Amino acid sequence: MDRAAGAVLGMLLLLSARPWSTAVAGSPWAGGWSPRVSDKYQWLQIDLGERMEVTAVATQGGYGSSDWVTGYVLMFSDGGRNWQLYRREESISGFPGNTNADSVVHYRLEPPFEARFLRFLPVAWNPKGRIGMRIEVYGCAYRSEVVNFDGKSSLIYTLNQKSVSPTKDVISLKFKTRQTDGILLHREGQNGKHVTLELVKGRLILSLNSGHANLPSPDARVTLTLGSLLDDQHWHSVLLELLNAHVNFTVDRHTQHFQAKSGSRYLDLDDEISFGGIPGHRKSVVFPRKNFHGCFENLYYNGVDIIDLSKKRKPQTLVVGNVSYSCSHLQIVPVTFLSSSSYLALPGASGEDKVSAAFQFRTWNRAGLLLTSQLQHGSGALVLVLNDGKLKLSLSQPGHPSRDVTAGAGLSDGQWHSVSLSLKGSHLSVMVDGEAASVAHSLRGRIDSGDTYYLGGCPDSVSGSGCGGPLGGFQGCLRLISIGDKAVDPITVQQGALGSFRDLQIDTCGLTDRCLPSYCEHGGECSQSWDTFSCDCAHTGYLGATCHSPLYEQSCEAHKHRGDSSGLYYIDSDGSGPLEPALVYCNMTDTTGTSVQHNGSHLARVKSSDGESPHPVAFKYTASMDQLQAIIDRADHCQQELAFHCKKSRLSARHDGTPVSWWVGRTNETHTYWGGSLPDAQKCACGLQGNCLDSQYYCNCDADRNEWTSDTVVLSHKEHLPVIQVVMRDTGRPHSEAAYALGPLLCWGDNSFWNSASFNTETSYLHFPTFRGEFSADVSFFFKTTAPSGVFVENLGITDFIRLELHAPSEVTFSFDVGNGRCEVTVRSPTPFNDNQWHHVRAERNVKEASLQVDQLPSETQAAPADGHARLQLNSQLFVGGTATRQRGFLGCIRSLRLNGLALDLEERATMTPGVEPGCPGHCSSYGHLCRNGGRCRERHRGIACDCTFSAYDGPFCENEISAYFGSGSSVIYNFQEHHNHTFGKNASSLAALFHEDLTLTGEMATLSFRTTGAPSLLLYVSSFYEEYLSVILAPNGSLQIRYKLDRNQAPDVFNFGFKNLADGQFHQVKIHREAAMVSVEVNQNARRQAILSSGTEFNAVKSLTLGTVLEPPGADPDTLRAGARGFTGCLSAVRFGPAAPLKAALRPGGPAPVTVRGHVAAAARCAEGAGPGAPAREATRPLAGGAGGSGPTDEGQPLVTADGSDSAVIGGVIAVVIFILLCITAIAIRIYQQRWLYHKNESNIPKHGDNAETALRSELNLQSTVSESQKEYFF
Repeated sequence: MDRAAGAVLGMLLLLSARPWSTAVAGSPWAGGWSPRVSDKYQWLQIDLGERMEVTAVATQGGYGSSDWVTGYVLMFSDGGRNWQLYRREESISGFPGNTNADSVVHYRLEPPFEARFLRFLPVAWNPKGRIGMRIEVYGCAYRSEVVNFDGKSSLIYTLNQKSVSPTKDVISLKFKTRQTDGILLHREGQNGKHVTLELVKGRLILSLNSGHANLPSPDARVTLTLGSLLDDQHWHSVLLELLNAHVNFTVDRHTQHFQAKSGSRYLDLDDEISFGGIPGHRKSVVFPRKNFHGCFENLYYNGVDIIDLSKKRKPQTLVVGNVSYSCSHLQIVPVTFLSSSSYLALPGASGEDKVSAAFQFRTWNRAGLLLTSQLQHGSGALVLVLNDGKLKLSLSQPGHPSRDVTAGAGLSDGQWHSVSLSLKGSHLSVMVDGEAASVAHSLRGRIDSGDTYYLGGCPDSVSGSGCGGPLGGFQGCLRLISIGDKAVDPITVQQGALGSFRDLQIDTCGLTDRCLPSYCEHGGECSQSWDTFSCDCAHTGYLGATCHSPLYEQSCEAHKHRGDSSGLYYIDSDGSGPLEPALVYCNMTDTTGTSVQHNGSHLARVKSSDGESPHPVAFKYTASMDQLQAIIDRADHCQQELAFHCKKSRLSARHDGTPVSWWVGRTNETHTYWGGSLPDAQKCACGLQGNCLDSQYYCNCDADRNEWTSDTVVLSHKEHLPVIQVVMRDTGRPHSEAAYALGPLLCWGDNSFWNSASFNTETSYLHFPTFRGEFSADVSFFFKTTAPSGVFVENLGITDFIRLELHAPSEVTFSFDVGNGRCEVTVRSPTPFNDNQWHHVRAERNVKEASLQVDQLPSETQAAPADGHARLQLNSQLFVGGTATRQRGFLGCIRSLRLNGLALDLEERATMTPGVEPGCPGHCSSYGHLCRNGGRCRERHRGIACDCTFSAYDGPFCENEISAYFGSGSSVIYNFQEHHNHTFGKNASSLAALFHEDLTLTGEMATLSFRTTGAPSLLLYVSSFYEEYLSVILAPNGSLQIRYKLDRNQAPDVFNFGFKNLADGQFHQVKIHREAAMVSVEVNQNARRQAILSSGTEFNAVKSLTLGTVLEPPGADPDTLRAGARGFTGCLSAVRFGPAAPLKAALRPGGPAPVTVRGHVAAAARCAEGAGPGAPAREATRPLAGGAGGSGPTDEGQPLVTADGSDSAVIGGVIAVVIFILLCITAIAIRIYQQRWLYHKNESNIPKHGDNAETALRSELNLQSTVSESQKEYFF
């Protein structure tokens, strides 16, 4: 088609909105068009003579005048009726006009359109002049072939077998209709295979059936839906591309892509395609089979003009029913109610004794006033409203309750619905879509039709029932209006000959589907009204106006640095990207671990009952392959463990080199290597370490023994993980069997969370490819700086841009322009951001709003214009830490930068950029608060580590309390002098003299937590070489007492703080803080007491700390002696005195420790999570002392490391050895007897089916393992 760009098509006909608004000019046509009245109801209409393709328009103001249009809309039509609004974008319908009378403003129309009639409607003009326009229209001729279907006909095309494309089918057409349903095309194949394009409720649905009954339902039957409001009698284009298993489906400017699974093909169909309906002999497809009623234009199949063939009666085409080759123009005139104040006033049939009205409407609004009329002689009012998608007709009469009739449901769905209402005699009825609802009433007096009917809202001068109420006027479209028995012609209303109106568009339906395309992301459900849309993000895992913002953290590392403990978490590895959140287990250790489970963690036996190897089973993980790849890509290291059990079954290749076992990774590639070896090395872990059972082989299983052997391998190549299948084929020989168990996918670290760069000069920056965030854009990062301002991120377009900057020490600003003018969102903080600590920034811009959040400060939001530009168009590089002008650059550190969920590698780019360095030190200033309970923050290259050496807790953040259960008569003694001699004698420190004999303590801090029902009890006893002491006891009544004796010659200070009975089996926390003579005590973090010491202010020569039983401490008072003799029975935790943590020294032996354990002291889980009151959690304890079930010091009180060589110790050791030997001999005899009994039992009771298979295999493996162990014990 040849274009005649620049050729003026011409202005062949000028019309105005009203008869008195004729076209005027200073001289004939010289000044352009200028109506006598300048208001929003004027237009200039152009008749091009025939349908043309319009590609551009240009405007000027009136010649030599102050008259010009600053904004207008463009409408077009085929027959001069049913006008369609041209939209430059989905939300933009208007064109900016002129700023003076002489300059030409030119717009290229993308996409172009075809029409015969054009209308230019001014919406704004020079306030100091009038409407004035000179117009040029550019385009070219348009050729089309048209076919019209009457709803009962169809057109069948038979393919020429020689011309059938083996790789691709392309079908294109245009259609228009006023019907909501109908078949557009249909093609069948064997076994129910078909491709069908159907119009359903104004939407096009493409149905694909592959005909494979053995495929899962989602793959065998697929439906793709596009378009909305397609029954508007306007032309809509369709393009369908079938490429074997790939489908491209386009309606107007919107496209859906579908990739079928392997085995599905959509090209091997029959050689017959039907258009407009399904022929009667095609009965295999279950459809309502409502034929299409409307017009097709330019119908092509693989470049073949089907309509042209049909017009020429070619044998390839067959016409069924009445088909014509012209398309008639619709004479129905719709009316658009643009706002809640719009109305249409129509005269009623005055004097009639009945009231009736009918019309059709379509809307998205759930509520609105549709019709109201005051009956004559004050006999009442009739009101019809749309409320919650239902129609309610109300009749009100003075002095009587309102009579209501409700009908219909879900009427705010954008579809056309017919309404008719009537009131005659005592009968009130309303009919919606052919279904009637009525009610009979005893009406008072005569009912006479009102003089005026108001559709939509009401004029400001009218009040009464329905008018002036809280319910706004109807917004949407009406058509086929009749009052009484007379049809209303809206054109006569438009010309001023009938009724009156306000804020209407006549001869067009301006309803648009704001959910097409849907801007609700991640499965959010879109709902809409006349002027806006909203997204329901429930159950999506995302937040925000368009469900764009991720609800979950992006990694376990992020959870850890929020202070979260180990557990199951959802993580969203790509943030706002397309991947859904995945459920993983986060192990919060020093190096954060991520674990992803699968369905095959049990032991799988690789041999079926008939001796044949079963089909290998694919592992299914709790995350999809895309999610797993994202998790693996973010991790520093990943691995997966495989445990093999073999009996005459090999792992490595046979002698001829044929592999007998392998595994399949995530890319479906086969791998034959095992363990941490290089790919294809075919060595197990024992082969790499040189400790296989048979040195001739590199795997234990390859020894081919007639007994169960095992290999454990660790696969750690990230590019190949996870394992999705394991295949073992060497099980076909007699007595050969194999089994395996695959562990979860384990990953550690997060290579993007700490990825950072330091910007050292204002002119330095990093650059990356252009940011693509046309409709949704989010930027998130951490920053720290001491500079007062600087640009973090900038990306420019021709006029559009996006920028994030530190605008002032306490202000972060997000600014952008998408064509609606500059928009800024600013977050202000009460404290400066340039404090050299990490701050988190997240900015988002979408078609609904822009938002900015910094740290935990309130988010700032700014709404986008309802009908403004929506697309962000950028074309420059993305600048990080600076700008294109090298001005206002950022000085400081930026970390973990993500754009739409995609992480940017700042460190890699920084290594090659002057003025920028990879990495950024100083994490403890921001994350040091995570190290709790006295833990100290230590810097790492990537992150921090908490040093819990001087804390009574452990764990990654020193939050795990160290607890122990104390049995009767047990104790833990911590010797400060040995601690001093061993630790500080080797390593000088500021604490070296802390517990020296000559040192005087003027204050100390002591903490402990406990749970007990025993009273009296000794919780803590600290002694000195000078018979000074501190004792913390529970008195016989369970009250807390603290006794300080800081002078051996005086009686102790006794403080009974009057707390309730603490020996109640509940968990309690005690904190004691002494400064000189002032003692402060805090119980359970809220009850605080203070007291003054009289015995002294100095604690001299501290000797030891005892928990539990104390036997006759020298110089102690009787109550302390009594409590010490009874000791403590229950759970103690988090004990600390100054820097000393005695329970930690006893329960976490990491080196020499000056601690002695007597009696039964066992590690407990947590005192705070104990059982019921007074019940020790024995199932959660781990014995500590040897006599009580563990290794370490004995009941005789030997220190864990520094044991004295006393005679009693020697005697105790000899006795222990003798007892141990006797126990070993007894155990050997018992084990041999057990193995014989188990062997005979397994011979007679081998499980046969189902879940017993794994039990039997484990029993056999355990049997062989225990026999081997018995043999070793026997030879011992």
